[in-house]
Amino acid sequence: MNSIEQNILKEVAGLDALPVGAYNIRTNGASSARNTTANIDIVTKEDKPGIDIIIKPGTVNESVHIPVVVSQAGLKDMVYNDFFIGEGSDVTIVAGCGIHSCGDADSAHDGIHTFFVAKNAKVRYVEKHYGEGDADATGKRLMNPTTVVHLEEGAQMMMETSQIAGIDDTMRVTEADLADGAKLEIRDSIMTTGEQTADAVFTADLNGEDCSCNIISRTVAKGNSKQHYTSTLNGNNRCAGHTECDSIIMDNAYVLATPQLSAATTEASLIHEAAIGKIAGEQLIKLMTLGLTEEEAEEQIISGFLK
Repeated sequence: MNSIEQNILKEVAGLDALPVGAYNIRTNGASSARNTTANIDIVTKEDKPGIDIIIKPGTVNESVHIPVVVSQAGLKDMVYNDFFIGEGSDVTIVAGCGIHSCGDADSAHDGIHTFFVAKNAKVRYVEKHYGEGDADATGKRLMNPTTVVHLEEGAQMMMETSQIAGIDDTMRVTEADLADGAKLEIRDSIMTTGEQTADAVFTADLNGEDCSCNIISRTVAKGNSKQHYTSTLNGNNRCAGHTECDSIIMDNAYVLATPQLSAATTEASLIHEAAIGKIAGEQLIKLMTLGLTEEEAEEQIISGFLK
């Protein structure tokens, strides 16, 4: 990898070197490094681009890193990654994609990640999207990730997803279905600037008895950027669901939040919350009295809000 690709890898996956454990690093449309372990196998698909990540039942305290780096102008990368998480396992999966724009042509990465989480398994899934580019580059950085989650009885998944800088246009889709006693937690953060646009759609079918889903979204819209957030919880059994979207709007930005709930039984307990507003003046004043400029105070508030 060159220095640009190494920097992107650090941004999206926190890696200064090859990680311990299983990993597959994809660079400009091809696998550039791979390692498997006794409990985690990574297999290249034969019918389409992508990989199968197979985690044996009972695997605990292991991780998988599958970052994607795009540094070639005009590249349109598409992958289909399937995760098979064995019964009773407890693992961490670190994904993420970074694009460096270096020319006039648009560069894009679209990924479809499908999780099959077996009975009583636990997964922590971290996905970060990041974009940067040469000063004279005019090509857009485009990302359209889709995540599909199937949680069997007693399975748990914690998703931490973020897109903080440099992506011009994105459509982010997350779909999930939950069996008896399954739990899904999603914490999502996004910031748009300039002329960027971002759409995020979350849909969860709470099919199992005593399953639960909690979706927390934090967004910041600056400049002339536009955001549209939609979350839908479908309560089809005795279940608990909560979805929340809080947004800070600045400059001439536009934000549309659309939380939706549907219940097919009186045993479903569902809640939605949405708030859009500017940074409170008293917050700025308090930080500025401590010696920060107005710009520095805004950055501090935004940073804390998105955590």
